[in-house]
Amino acid sequence: MAVIATGFFDGVHIGHRMVVDTLVQTARERGEESVILTFWPHPRTVLQNDAVRLRLLNSLDEKLAILKNLGVDRVEVLPFTREFSRMTAGEYFDTVVKDRYNGTAVLLGYDNRIGSDLLSREQATACAREHGLDVIRTESVSSVGMAVSSTKIRKALSDGDVALASKLLCCDYSIRGVVVSGKQLGRTIGFPTANMRLYEPLKLIPSDGVYLTRVGTMLGSHYGMTNVSEIIETNIFDFDDMIYGQDITLEFISKVRNEMRFPSLEALKEQLEKDREACFALLTHKS
Repeated sequence: MAVIATGFFDGVHIGHRMVVDTLVQTARERGEESVILTFWPHPRTVLQNDAVRLRLLNSLDEKLAILKNLGVDRVEVLPFTREFSRMTAGEYFDTVVKDRYNGTAVLLGYDNRIGSDLLSREQATACAREHGLDVIRTESVSSVGMAVSSTKIRKALSDGDVALASKLLCCDYSIRGVVVSGKQLGRTIGFPTANMRLYEPLKLIPSDGVYLTRVGTMLGSHYGMTNVSEIIETNIFDFDDMIYGQDITLEFISKVRNEMRFPSLEALKEQLEKDREACFALLTHKS
């Protein structure tokens, strides 16, 4: 028997974590298994609702790792297809929650919409009870004066406000990829960079500009400054190893400035020196 929560859980932000905590605690009190049913791919990519502009806060692997680390007994990925999208809330409760996963209770968040009939939480509560399920309800979570949602975190990142995004996520926003060769222009002016190609092409990238980042490689963790523009390139502080072809993770700590154009390499070098000083000042304040 299981207590079940359903959702996409993009970002696994503060609000999602409250749902997970409630799920785990309720399941333990009932002596049952805690189960999260999540989807992949995102429904918008299947239904083509603004799919071209969709960007995600987590890859599937990232989302699963975070959810499992929060103490959930099982996380199951349901393939989101057009056929699946036509299932009503009642059909979902019967054939998926009860028959497939032996659910006895469901968690419903404040903004849950269930089934092709898009039942509101009140309607879904009544429907679940009609199908013999107990219902546990969770409310919205606020932080820094706003209700937390994946949409608001995406907006913050698109505005370059990585500090706000990190508060709503409970951790620094990160992206992961592989180091690829570039033009090596930075090396000629004393600022060698590691260029990144993302593993998840739908991953949201913060707006163009320069950021203080925490850089993870096979050789350890360092700080650096990352320029986001047509490419993602990072000057890693006190680091000169060759890491082409290796994994790299960037955690965005703070935005330093917006993207700029420079009339010469000398002007670029002068600005990069200022950027590095600004990063060191942020790190001094942080410590």
